[in-house]
Amino acid sequence: MIPSILPTYNRAPISFEKGEGCWLTATDGTRYLDFGAGIAVNVLGHAHPALVGALTEQAGKVWHLSNLYQIPEQQELADRLVEATFADTVFFTNSGTEACELAVKMARRYWFEKGQPERTDIVTFEGAFHGRSSAAISAAGSEKMTKGFGPLLPGFVHLPWGDHEALQAAITDTVGAILIEPVQGEGGIRPLPDQCLKGLRDLCDEHGILLILDEVQCGMGRTGKLFAHEWAGVTPDIMMVAKGIGGGFPLGAVLATEAVAAPMTAGTHGSTYGGNPLACAVGSAVMEVVSDDAFLDDVTRKAGGLRQKLEGLVAAHPDVFEAVRGMGLILGLKCKVPNTDVVAACYDQHLLTVGAADNVVRLLPPLNISKAEIAEAVERLDRAAASLSVNAA
Repeated sequence: MIPSILPTYNRAPISFEKGEGCWLTATDGTRYLDFGAGIAVNVLGHAHPALVGALTEQAGKVWHLSNLYQIPEQQELADRLVEATFADTVFFTNSGTEACELAVKMARRYWFEKGQPERTDIVTFEGAFHGRSSAAISAAGSEKMTKGFGPLLPGFVHLPWGDHEALQAAITDTVGAILIEPVQGEGGIRPLPDQCLKGLRDLCDEHGILLILDEVQCGMGRTGKLFAHEWAGVTPDIMMVAKGIGGGFPLGAVLATEAVAAPMTAGTHGSTYGGNPLACAVGSAVMEVVSDDAFLDDVTRKAGGLRQKLEGLVAAHPDVFEAVRGMGLILGLKCKVPNTDVVAACYDQHLLTVGAADNVVRLLPPLNISKAEIAEAVERLDRAAASLSVNAA
């Protein structure tokens, strides 16, 4: 008999009833150190006072209005994002998947309005993850996400990761945009080198192609910049944001330049819940903290210390780990044993991690984690690895 909750997840047999900072308390009273942060969502940990305050205050005023009316909280957050980024305008969604849908629509509408409706193709890359809607799985193209869900939406050109020749060959008169994550998350924590992102921007400029960046997982301070593309000194035309922007409250956004977004006139897109007062009040509270330069500098410092400790961990357990990947506080351990075994061993040490493709374990702690908590997490990882080494022997 099928359970009352559709079984599309292999859930760990743990239930949590309370969180505070980087810690979660299970229903049996066990405390877990959270190095998954709800898959890079809880950028300020659990029950952060500023977020609780913003949500509680707004909940006593108004929760939902719909986009039929002006929403001051939405305007405030949009203004913050425009001021802090390349963008001229923002559309709010509830998730990264919804952001992907709009990004695709926006790119195609742009070319339609320019009198080149044939430029519908969007170049994407192996290992990508852009959500689980029909457009998003069609964009990613992997068998794992698409098998049994055909026919897939046309208009996506899938290329191998890092194949420059294939990229050059794929640029035809029907290509309108390139869509890429500056750091692949689900794909196994694979950062795109700065020179490659600069090269993509140059290629787009050369051919008049739009550059769409998916910063759903790597954005909102996770790399030590507000958005990961800032390290390369380039800007996109369209950017997808979600996860961390709400600090745990469902919120996403599409940011764009005026030139690209202008064709999205009244009636071309909408959302019942997107940009609701509750979500935007929390989002503004997140931005207040995460966009601060001192906060981001601290993320970079802590990330450097964590990276150094993880390199030592790999050296100490060469039969379990192969390498450290990533940047900032979006890091991955490439494993020699099944990554599911590592995640399970971490559960035994009361440490939460997240699996990814390419046999990688993701480490995505809250950005305000302390140095002491980083040290504690590495000690628990060390014990988890040691248990696997003993079992292997």
